Amino acid sequence: MNNFKKVGLTALAGSLAVASANAAEMSVSGATLLTYTSEDSSEVTGNPFGMKTNLAFSASGDVNGYTVSYVQVSADQFAGMSSARLSVDMGDMGTLAFDQGSGSGLATIDDKTPTAAEEIWDGLDGTTVGGLVGAAGNTGVFNYINTFGGVTFNGAMRQGSGTANADGASSGAGQSAWDFALTTDGSSLGVDGLAIGAGYGEAENGSETGTSYGDAEHMTAFANYSVGPVTAGYQVSYINSNVRGTDDQDVSAWGLAFNVNENLSISYGERDVVFKGHGAFGDVTEKGDGIAVAYTMGSMKIAGNQNSVSDNNGTAGSNDSMTEIALSFAF
Repeated sequence: MNNFKKVGLTALAGSLAVASANAAEMSVSGATLLTYTSEDSSEVTGNPFGMKTNLAFSASGDVNGYTVSYVQVSADQFAGMSSARLSVDMGDMGTLAFDQGSGSGLATIDDKTPTAAEEIWDGLDGTTVGGLVGAAGNTGVFNYINTFGGVTFNGAMRQGSGTANADGASSGAGQSAWDFALTTDGSSLGVDGLAIGAGYGEAENGSETGTSYGDAEHMTAFANYSVGPVTAGYQVSYINSNVRGTDDQDVSAWGLAFNVNENLSISYGERDVVFKGHGAFGDVTEKGDGIAVAYTMGSMKIAGNQNSVSDNNGTAGSNDSMTEIALSFAF
């Protein structure tokens, strides 16, 4: 759904400047996704067919010598704004942005294992939380990006709750947080095909309540290596909750993707999430795996993935699986 083709429109980007309206190029892109989903035998699937339509509006213009850009994505039949981003490109000083859901900081590398379609935890109960790092999150955060000596720094900082705020309105109380990701590729290391990254972040727990031992800590590191049509990757993560009665999470995952030709790709991956239990069961290891296939023909793509997990979300004996087939059109 990222392969959007732009439809050129011209508008006055008056929102980019307070004192005057500057001519800017406004573009619209979109995609439609038709899916068939099947849950495991313990769940009621209901209607297995669904559709999602995305439209992305973007504008960019010069404001006092800086390039200011704005992107807003509306999804699910215009049910509302799903993400937005206002950014200022300051050249060598980097890019500063306010992010409402597009992706910032540590969350941009929460899972970098190679896949032909969706991640191996996609669509499974509970696993969209378990083991995915990102202290600051993606909503209501200030984001700074710059590259130094071939290494890209992507930092995020949030004051209070991560709930999206409307103009002049403050969201509810919540923990302040910060995190960052450092990434680089083989060109800076002299190793073609290599991509590596690592990151760290902290989120306030409110130690004055007496239920926490300090701030929550999120950490991750990954390495992907590509040789010809094959990409292999490995990632480790750790979440230290520092809250009494809440499990810490220790994650290890690997993935292998193969481009059969310029149109067809397949992948397989596995992931273990060790929930450092404080209860009667002690540590519980969630084991997940997934296989994916994708075929692209111009602006049309058909993809399928089958994911399964045991001891789901750290609950011993809880299993889950799902199968999805998706047909997407970009325009």
